[in-house]
Amino acid sequence: MSKAHLELTDVSMSFDTPDGAFVALDRINLKIRKGEFVSLIGHSGCGKSTVLNIVAGLLQASRGGCVLDGQEVNSPGPERAVVFQNHALMPWLTVYENVDLAVSQVFRKTMNRREKRDWILHNLALVNMEHAANKRPGEISGGMAQRVGIARALAMKPSVLLMDEPFGALDALTRAHLQDALMRIQQDLNSTVIMITHDVDEAVLLSDRIVMMTNGPAATVGEELQIDLPRPRNRVTLADNDTYVHLRQAVLSFLYEKQTFPGKGPAAASAAPSQDADTATTDSSTSSAVTKASQGSARTSTADTGQESARAEQQRAIA
Repeated sequence: MSKAHLELTDVSMSFDTPDGAFVALDRINLKIRKGEFVSLIGHSGCGKSTVLNIVAGLLQASRGGCVLDGQEVNSPGPERAVVFQNHALMPWLTVYENVDLAVSQVFRKTMNRREKRDWILHNLALVNMEHAANKRPGEISGGMAQRVGIARALAMKPSVLLMDEPFGALDALTRAHLQDALMRIQQDLNSTVIMITHDVDEAVLLSDRIVMMTNGPAATVGEELQIDLPRPRNRVTLADNDTYVHLRQAVLSFLYEKQTFPGKGPAAASAAPSQDADTATTDSSTSSAVTKASQGSARTSTADTGQESARAEQQRAIA
């Protein structure tokens, strides 16, 4: 691997609870190249959002650290833009004004009014939303609002784009359109992207590398899978591609055979195979099973503690 653009070294994270320290992450080591698209995947509670928030500077690791371009990450900054599952747009501002909120904060000393206007419209055009520049979030669809959230993040010219299940709340067709748009933008801009997902097909389609997390507590990197598929990628032609099928199966095998569901270890499953276990085995042939199994409890994960405060911190950092 070439020189790391972003590096996590021995990152561990614990949270204080009434019953003592809860160890969410244990010795996470990860190196990411400039322009690489990396997906984090794993069962609920494996600390994926915690990793993302540490890279964003919204959480401080209990041990170890994160370094971006030779500088230690210890606070939020515009070089690390976050796109949450909720677009987090200001409902009283127009689409244009929401993007301007970030642009004016980051480039207030380096861009004049005309340059800022051109830059805002350019980033809205990247996500095909320039036609809705004067609409408010309540006047556009959820998928369109998420496009604006991505445009706002890109308008900050970040070194790293951090995405926490950005398409998880969207319908399948809208999600597919946004995935295609993200692939195009990432290829055009050579952006470094770290994305959390529960969707195996999404991870294989979009990524250069998939980082698979072990179950929490004390979660760590279990396996890494290089995605050697040529770009640009077409989801229709990949459906019958042997390499794609093999990579998809490798991720499913890790999630459903090597890790299983939290609280349902191999020993328990063999001793008393429940209806849930049978269902999980049947559903493991499709990526939607991964999404359903994970998203059902993703919002209540202890390891993802700080998500709401992180989102508020990100808004304050932009504003």
